[in-house]
Amino acid sequence: MRYRPVGRRAGVAILAAAALCAVTGYGAAPAAGTAAVAASTPSIEFANPNSQALFGTAYQAALKNVLQTNTITADPAHYNKSGLLDPDIGIVRAGGGYPQPWTRDASVNSWNATSLLSPALAKNTLWSVVEKDAGGNLQVQQDDQQWDQVIWVTAAWNQYLVTGDRSFLENAYRTAADTVTIREHASTAGFNPAYGLFTGASFFNDGIAGYPAPPADATESVSTGSMPWPGVSTGMFLSTNEVYYAAYVNLANMAEKLGRPGQEAASYRAKANALKSAINKHFWNQQTGLYNYLVLADGTTGAYQEGTGLAFALIFGIANPAQARSILAHATEMTWGMPDTYPNWARYSDAQPGRHNAIVWPVVQGFWAKALAQQGEQNGFAAETARLAELADGNSGFWEIYNGNTGVVDGGWQRLGDTVKFHWGSQPDQTWSATAFLDMIHTGLFGLDFTDSGLSFTPDLPAGWGDVTLRDLHYRNADLTIALHGAGTRIGSFTIDGRRAFRSEIPASLSGKHTIDITLTGATAGDRDGDQVPDARDLCPDTAGTATLRGCPDPAHIEAEDALNTGGVKTNVNHTGYSGRAFLDGLWAQGASSAFTVHRTTAAAGTGSITLRYANANNEARTMTVSVDGTPVRQVSFPRVSSSWDDWGTVTFGDIPVSGLNPVITVSYAAGDSGSINLDWLEYRAAN
Repeated sequence: MRYRPVGRRAGVAILAAAALCAVTGYGAAPAAGTAAVAASTPSIEFANPNSQALFGTAYQAALKNVLQTNTITADPAHYNKSGLLDPDIGIVRAGGGYPQPWTRDASVNSWNATSLLSPALAKNTLWSVVEKDAGGNLQVQQDDQQWDQVIWVTAAWNQYLVTGDRSFLENAYRTAADTVTIREHASTAGFNPAYGLFTGASFFNDGIAGYPAPPADATESVSTGSMPWPGVSTGMFLSTNEVYYAAYVNLANMAEKLGRPGQEAASYRAKANALKSAINKHFWNQQTGLYNYLVLADGTTGAYQEGTGLAFALIFGIANPAQARSILAHATEMTWGMPDTYPNWARYSDAQPGRHNAIVWPVVQGFWAKALAQQGEQNGFAAETARLAELADGNSGFWEIYNGNTGVVDGGWQRLGDTVKFHWGSQPDQTWSATAFLDMIHTGLFGLDFTDSGLSFTPDLPAGWGDVTLRDLHYRNADLTIALHGAGTRIGSFTIDGRRAFRSEIPASLSGKHTIDITLTGATAGDRDGDQVPDARDLCPDTAGTATLRGCPDPAHIEAEDALNTGGVKTNVNHTGYSGRAFLDGLWAQGASSAFTVHRTTAAAGTGSITLRYANANNEARTMTVSVDGTPVRQVSFPRVSSSWDDWGTVTFGDIPVSGLNPVITVSYAAGDSGSINLDWLEYRAAN
């Protein structure tokens, strides 16, 4: 999938695709064209403007990512091997740089968001990765991602719960049953009866950088992919076995709902229980208080942390209550969220994190946030959600991977022999990064829980976020407005159209427009956004820009990486001489912009001067437009600094009018500008 072995030409092509996506700007439509599809396009509104700036901005970007940027037409010749695809609807691709849906991406994105936002689009996407065998039996496509096929079962069951589509469920059950049978009898990525566990790569780590040595070696000499390594293909990994457990549970659910013979559901539940016991027997580590990441065929275990594996243990109910409490107490998060695997393998480091090691993938963050919300860990859920919103707001949307220590866009490293390492690009417009955030809002914040009989609510509204309303959310035949009031996880009151309801749920048969009001209590006082500043002293909470997560930044120096960046602008560290965590590149096409919130001590109107530190190695001066609160003020020239992008200069200009406590100064590539500079920081000083 995302880590197939590639030759040098293919690797260069991937990087070129990333650069093209960056310069075309966030939200650019894919070349294949966007397929028209009726979809729910909800909107979110926080009463707290700071929360709206942070979470509302990210939510809108995530919707655009899924329903516009990554919804594409589907070639029936390629994607209709199941015979169930509707060519007029389209599918959801994996994201920028990845034109395919792929089984894992299609499943995760449908499960996290698409089934709710656009059931028809999700159904089409799920069928796009299904095929028929020689006998006409439906099965998830049999590609070289063998261990990844069964996550489709969980996504398919979720699609049914959201929609109630029995016709879909009948075909999904056939597909799921045949696929799991294939995997049970496979010689590669199959079942190991000695352990009672499934073999094959971990659910998320299709690259060898996600594995310690063993099963890897110090130079990663066999392959960049994971399955060519014998220790991986025969090894057993936490998340993969948890996904199989969920598949068995959901196959049993499907069989019961369809009225299949009782022995079918009973058999699947028996297999699920046996697998759950094997997981707890072979992976639980009493000493660390966590599940181990791996068990190799020779019995070697590894007391390493796998973020997805820990999340799935909680989400799927594999961990008992005591184990769940232990996981929450002992799991390690990096500065910018839950890492994929942890800690650094010996062959990697903080300076060069592995592509799948001690690095943050938002899709993993999303699973972890879901788990935290389910466990009632409100501060942890708030922090993880704020981190991903910050990463999106500061980098023109949702990228594939970020450095766990700095939050900078970073694709991670890969060994290619004794001395050489390859630094991968992190792809823009990643669908499962966006759907991870959407799931944080839908099933975390609003607590949406889909059942066979209806939709129930278990919201998690952190203190300080303020009241929040989700409008125009379509659920089956109902159009919902859901408003959360107060803060906490305990429901004090639940009303539907102003009438008190004694259960916090609505029936699947509900139709028409309805307003649900939920008042919450029990919020814990503390650190709502995980910035180590207590809420009582947090003067600038929940606004775009990482510095604001640590209190109000001094307007006399605002790092460019702490701005709200759009249009392809992102963080980077591939040149030297910058200050702070990173500098900004991507100011290369019209529409690119960086917006700096200047926190002043007075709301009185006045003027000030601005200094910008920048790099320009072009042959001539470049121009950008400066605006205040959305109103253009002037075009500014940035003279050439030198022939090197490692050299930096400054430009200062005065008479910039401002008013209010928090004016927003934006530097943008507008019509008539030439752009193509890098930014390091902005300084604002009021006129005397």
